[in-house]
Amino acid sequence: MGIDFILKDGFIIDGTRDGTPTEADVAVEGDRIKTIGELSGVDAKKTISVEGLCVCPGFIDAHAHSEFTLLADGRAEGKIHQGVTTEINGNCGMSAAPLYGDALEHRDRELDELGIKERWNTFDEFFALLEKKKFSPNFVTLTGHGNLRASVKGYAEGPLEKAEINRMIELLKSSLDQGAKGMSTGLIYPPGVYSETSEIIALAREITDRDGIYTTHMRSEGDRLVESVEEVIKIAHDSGVHAHVSHLKTSDEKNWNKLNKVFEIIEEAQKTGLSITCDRYPYIASSTDLDAVLPSWAYEGGRSKEIDRLKKQRNRLSEDIRRAHLDPSSWEKVVISSVNLDTNKWMEGKSLAEIAASRNQPPLTSLFDLLIEENLMVAAIFFVMNEDNLISILKKKYTMIGSDSSARSFDGMTATGKPHPRAFGSFPRILGRYVKDQGVLSLGEAVHRMTGLPARTFRLEGRGILAPGYFADITVFDPETVMDNADYVNPFQRPRGIHHVFINGSQVLRNAEPTGALPGRVLR
Repeated sequence: MGIDFILKDGFIIDGTRDGTPTEADVAVEGDRIKTIGELSGVDAKKTISVEGLCVCPGFIDAHAHSEFTLLADGRAEGKIHQGVTTEINGNCGMSAAPLYGDALEHRDRELDELGIKERWNTFDEFFALLEKKKFSPNFVTLTGHGNLRASVKGYAEGPLEKAEINRMIELLKSSLDQGAKGMSTGLIYPPGVYSETSEIIALAREITDRDGIYTTHMRSEGDRLVESVEEVIKIAHDSGVHAHVSHLKTSDEKNWNKLNKVFEIIEEAQKTGLSITCDRYPYIASSTDLDAVLPSWAYEGGRSKEIDRLKKQRNRLSEDIRRAHLDPSSWEKVVISSVNLDTNKWMEGKSLAEIAASRNQPPLTSLFDLLIEENLMVAAIFFVMNEDNLISILKKKYTMIGSDSSARSFDGMTATGKPHPRAFGSFPRILGRYVKDQGVLSLGEAVHRMTGLPARTFRLEGRGILAPGYFADITVFDPETVMDNADYVNPFQRPRGIHHVFINGSQVLRNAEPTGALPGRVLR
C-alpha cells in the first residue's frame, strides 16, 4: 500500500500516563500508524513538517451529545477544530436508541427542528442511517436509561412492575448486542427522575456481565450532592459495574464546600476495589434545558402534561422553585442560550432576570411563559460553580475531559443560538489555560486524560495511544499558542493552535482548515 503520510520532526506525546514528549516522526499507512521513529529517507505520498509542534492521539470527548446533530451535519467542525477524533455519546440517560412509543414521540420535535425526516427504533437502524450520511468524529454510544424507561413505561411516575423491568433489561441487552458500550442515567430528567436505585442496580448487573460501563448524571449536583455520590457507590458495589460520574461539579455557592467529602467517598470506594471515574468540562457554568429548574412532579406524564401544569399550577410550582432557589439573584445567573421562535430570538444571551425586566414581569412568570411559548424547547446556561473546585476536580487522576456538548458547525443547520462555549473550546482550553498558563496539569498528563484514559475506560480498542498498529487518530497542536477563543457572548469561534487532525488515517483538519473529509466510524 505504501506510506500515506509522514508527520516530520514533531514532539510525540503518546497518550500514556508516562508520556514525556520525545522528538520523532510518525508514519501513517491506510487507517493505522505504521511506525514512529527517525524516518529520514522514507518515501511517503505526503510529508508534513510539524517541527516545534506536539503530535498526540486524537482527543476523545468523554461526554458528548451529538447523536442528532451529527445526522443533521456530519462535519462537526466545532469538535474537529478542537482536535477531537472520537466522541462518547448517549449520556445523561438520553441516547439515539432504543426509541419506541413515548420515547420516540418525545424526540419528534427535536428531530424535525434539525431537519431529520427519518425515524428509527434500534441502534442498528440508527447506525445504518448515520453511516449512510457520513460524519467526522468516531461515534461511540451508551444506552440511555431514559430511553429504556420511556420506551416501556412512558413518562409516568412511580416504580416499575417486574414485567416492565424485564422488558427494559431485554431492550438493554439488545442495545449492548448492537454495539452500545454501557448505560447512562439522567436522574434529574424525566423519566429517570422517577426511578429507584434498585431499578438501576438490576440494569447495571446486565452491563457488568458485558464488561460495560455505567455513567450517571446524578440525582443532585447541589443540595443532595453527597447523597447522590453515595448512591453511585451503592450501584457500583451491588452490581460490580464500573461507575463513572458525568460532569462532576458542586452547584450553588452553599454547596461548594462539599467537594472534599465527595472526593473522600469516591476514593474510599476505590480503595475497596470499586472502579469509579468521572469527567468534567473546564468551565464554571453548566448548561441544560431550562425546564430543569422545575420540580420533578412537573414532568410526570410527558410534554403536554408538563405544559398544562405550567398554565394551571403556577402557585404550587412557584412555591417549590422558591424553596430550591432561595437566592433572589438566582435568575441573574440563568442565561438563555437557545430558543426556536423568531419572536424570542432577542432573548438569546440574556439572563432570565433581564428578560423578566424587559417584559415587566416577575422572573417566575417569564420562566413559565417562555417554556409554554417554546413548547419547552429552551436551553440555558447556569453560572453556579467556582474556579477553585474546578481546578481541584481537574487535578484528580481519575478525571477525564468531556465537553458535555453536541457537535456543531460554524454555518448550516447546527449554527444556531448561543450555545455554551464548551462546544468549541473545551480541549484547547485545557491545554492553554490549565497546562500552559496555570500549570494545573503537566502536558503529558493532560494528553493522557484526553486520550489514553478515556480509551481504556470506555474500551476503545486500538485508540487513545500513539503507537504502531493503532488507528491513526492524531492531533497536532502548538503548545505555545493553543487556546480557546469561544466565550458566552460569541461561542462560534475557532480555537488557536490546533494545526492538523487525522481520523482513521484521513486528514480532516489541514493547517487549521477543514478538508471536508468525513471518515468517522461507529465504534461498536
